[in-house]
Amino acid sequence: MTDSQDSGSRDSGSRDSGSAGAGEQTAGTSVAAEPVTAGTRARRRLMPERRRPAPVGHSRETGDRRLGYLLVAPVLILLLAITAYPLIYNVWNAFHFDNLSYGNLPHNFTGWKNFTAMFDSAQWVSALQRTLVFTVVTIVFDIVVGLALALMMHRQFRGRGFLRASILVPWAMPTVVSAMLWKTMFDPSAGFVDYILGAFHPGWSGIAWLGASVWRSWVAIFIADSWKNIPFVAILLLAGLQVIPNDVYEAARMDGASWWQSFTRVTLPLLRPALSVALIFRTLQALLVFDVIYIMTGGGPGNSTESLSYLSYNTFIINTDFGLGGAMSIILVLLALAVSFVYVRALRPAA
Repeated sequence: MTDSQDSGSRDSGSRDSGSAGAGEQTAGTSVAAEPVTAGTRARRRLMPERRRPAPVGHSRETGDRRLGYLLVAPVLILLLAITAYPLIYNVWNAFHFDNLSYGNLPHNFTGWKNFTAMFDSAQWVSALQRTLVFTVVTIVFDIVVGLALALMMHRQFRGRGFLRASILVPWAMPTVVSAMLWKTMFDPSAGFVDYILGAFHPGWSGIAWLGASVWRSWVAIFIADSWKNIPFVAILLLAGLQVIPNDVYEAARMDGASWWQSFTRVTLPLLRPALSVALIFRTLQALLVFDVIYIMTGGGPGNSTESLSYLSYNTFIINTDFGLGGAMSIILVLLALAVSFVYVRALRPAA
């Protein structure tokens, strides 16, 4: 009895498995039997494609991005209205006759006449030479002194935090205020510069620094400008020094490198990114120097301390020649961009 039941169950299991296999085979043959014809391809193209629903995180990210664009759009529109429109209008002025002294004359297209008049002007050429000399001297002095200050503040000593905070005071002071301060200090009757110099030599007391001598006026401008901007260079270079790991200096010391070799072969190459940023910012500030000269000397004596920015200001505001002033400002911007491009190409990190 038991053997017959077992055999019956085995027979029924075999029949079930056979039927399942036959069903799978039938389904497989039915799927595989469907021929792929031109009509099938056309029907598949006409059928709508089922797309997977976008994940919840992706939709949220898209919404956040759109919200960010909407929040930034008013600021971008305001910046375009403030910067793009005056820039385009200035370019238009550079190629047209636009002088308020001859307001009744039409603003005719003049082509390159404003640029040729600028290049033929001896006053503009002299201002260009003075600006370039001032930029080179200022950059060399500010970078050397700023690097020395950064190396000093990078060392461990008592009162380092106070020194780092106090060195930012000249840079945080408005340029107009610092220029007025130095103008008062260089005054022969009320300033302390002549008083200190007179203590060493009586003949040096009562020297007229501003407005009387060309080189003394430039010395005063140079001191006032460097006093304000050297802290900015020092802080930038200090940030670059703090990124350099101490393991590099330890490895150089173990290899027998001296202090000068570590400085020239380790510090300066690794400081190149921060140095390039400091050079670009400081060069642009020196090329566009205006407020210090305007406050301290007013371009005098005569035109001997006029820079390109000051000459452009006089052409725009004093002479009301917007065409020639626009040409001067365009050349000044192109000069600044060219210098920045040279810095970026020369100081970019090696691959």
